[in-house]
Amino acid sequence: MKIGIDVGGTFTDFLLAENDGTSSIYKVLSTPRDPSVGLLNGLREMSGTRKMTLEDFIKEVDIIVHGTTVTTNAVLTYTGAKTGLLTTKGLRDALEMRRGIREEQYNNRYTNVKPLVPRYLRQPIEERLDYKGDVITDLVEEDVREAVQTFREENVEAVAICFMNSFANKTHEEQAAEIIRKEMPGKYLTVSADLLPSIRFYDRISTTVLNSYVGPILKSYLLSLTSKLDDIGFSGVLLIMQSNGGVISPDIAMDNAAVTLLSGPAAGPVAGIAYTSIQGYDDCITVDMGGTSFDAALIRNRTPLITTEGEINRLRLALPMLGIVTVGAGGGSIGWIDEGGLLRMGPQSAGSLPGPVCYDCGGKKPACTDADLILGYLDKDFFAGGKIPLNYEKARAAIKEQIADKLNYSVEEAAAGMYSVINSNMASGVREVSVKRGFDPREFPLVVAGGAGPIHACEIAHELEIPVIIIPKESSIFCAAGMLMSDLKHDFVRTYAASFDEIDIERFQKLFREMEAEGNRLLSTEKIPSERIEYRFALDLRYVKQYHEVTVSVTREAVEKGNLESLVTGFHPEHNRLYGYSLEKEGTPVELINMRLSCIGRTDKPKFLEEDFDGADPAKAFKGTREVYIPSARKFQTINVYDGFKLGYGNMVDGPAIIEQVNTSTFVTPDYRVASDRYGSYTMYLKDREEEFKGRVFK
Repeated sequence: MKIGIDVGGTFTDFLLAENDGTSSIYKVLSTPRDPSVGLLNGLREMSGTRKMTLEDFIKEVDIIVHGTTVTTNAVLTYTGAKTGLLTTKGLRDALEMRRGIREEQYNNRYTNVKPLVPRYLRQPIEERLDYKGDVITDLVEEDVREAVQTFREENVEAVAICFMNSFANKTHEEQAAEIIRKEMPGKYLTVSADLLPSIRFYDRISTTVLNSYVGPILKSYLLSLTSKLDDIGFSGVLLIMQSNGGVISPDIAMDNAAVTLLSGPAAGPVAGIAYTSIQGYDDCITVDMGGTSFDAALIRNRTPLITTEGEINRLRLALPMLGIVTVGAGGGSIGWIDEGGLLRMGPQSAGSLPGPVCYDCGGKKPACTDADLILGYLDKDFFAGGKIPLNYEKARAAIKEQIADKLNYSVEEAAAGMYSVINSNMASGVREVSVKRGFDPREFPLVVAGGAGPIHACEIAHELEIPVIIIPKESSIFCAAGMLMSDLKHDFVRTYAASFDEIDIERFQKLFREMEAEGNRLLSTEKIPSERIEYRFALDLRYVKQYHEVTVSVTREAVEKGNLESLVTGFHPEHNRLYGYSLEKEGTPVELINMRLSCIGRTDKPKFLEEDFDGADPAKAFKGTREVYIPSARKFQTINVYDGFKLGYGNMVDGPAIIEQVNTSTFVTPDYRVASDRYGSYTMYLKDREEEFKGRVFK
């Protein structure tokens, strides 16, 4: 068996996949103080449903793939390790100066971000290299030893080293690191030339500090987790999810902790590719609405968009990561009235404890889930299959007191307003990953996931004019499913700044070979045979005198032949797509900035079980009727309710309708029709475009 585990802000999701293709879904409440407690609670629930002891059950598990939020939470709450920084003399304030650009240009009250390392722990070191890596000033080792003394006195837990131009020559950083290892044994250490040997000083220093800041936290958590798994007899493979959409071993994750920042939603696009490719799609937009946040990502040619300009809590993270936009819109998002008298939803969340008011666990502020209950989208007696009965009266009272009375609305009108506002917020998140990047969302199927996502899917799609929606069978634990579909992945970068007519082909090819050798070494430690290794080559290119680069994929053949003309061919159209123009006809020269290589170790994926055709009639899944609010009509109507687990391949459900499952509910608006495909997933499409999409489902 294989288990995918996604620790969220409200729930911890599990997908248990067996070798015959069958799978089971589990959800338990997250335990923020120690996420491993919730993880073990889920494993106990799995073993209990099989009437096995936990120890006997875990012996049958081959692989656990785990996505963790411990590093993300540490940065968001400023609870990481006490970190010291060694940097070139005169540059200790780079963390605060950043790129010298105010994020909100016209907001004079916008304060600077708080750096993770206070100034007194940012120690200047006498040394200097030029842009080529030639030594201008030798490293003064006494400065490093004095910094060590300060770090000892201040009980520093982690150290980051980042010198100017060290990407071109890491000798000085290695000298300083040797002293730190000798004088401060056991302390967490990050060397920028090892983590991110690329141009742009602020990006490199920020990423290096982030790695040291969260490193001890992740290392402690993973050591605790592996110890607990050892105690119950787990002898399989544990893999950790990265923000680039791949997985790595715990040992590598401990040394490169920053690769797990924002890794929680990274498995979603991986799952999206699997579910849409079944129907022949190469592109899609995935959205995942959980209890706390809403994550949106765009996939093009079965490849998620990658960015190296990510941020977490306004701090730059320059490691490759999936281009996911996250907004504070989830089932736990709290409704409130701002000082201008406008209704807002989120970003504050009720989380898992106390949760929305209807959870009856002490929550006082009305949340999205409370509105969904009032509007009839949720059954108070069937939430989580009846494991969490919902308190309708308390939800109603909270919305009345804190929303409806302040707006002079009825409770139902207030709940409808909450539903509409959060849908609009999520549609804006989808525009961020599509329209803002030069793509038309109407040309992509919308893959909707998360426990709360299918309730809001039709209204999000309606606002964006998206005609087709795919709701995977495992939508409520989408990221957990994606983790089992992820490959091992290691990303490398080398800076080689040169115009194309100045590139030394031998040096160019040598740098790629070095990265390839390093990737092979890491994958061999993770027991990946050579025949399962794939490589993806890319270049960061720009027009001469530009500031921004465009990352362009290139083939191994072009690299090995040194065919520079073919290497630059894809740059001009990509620049035109992103920025609306290209300078190819003007003959503007192009220059190389960075060389990138991804080494991918292919893993075995879970099978998709096909169902037998069951006809179009969904009568056997009919549960009854319920009063539900219809947004387009702005009133309640009596509509049919179906049991999602009884729908079979070929069954058709006309909107308006509700499809209920233990872990999620789907609200089908009047203009959509639902078809259940051969793998148990739902495809919703506009009724007036049935012939266009029905063929994909039933091919």
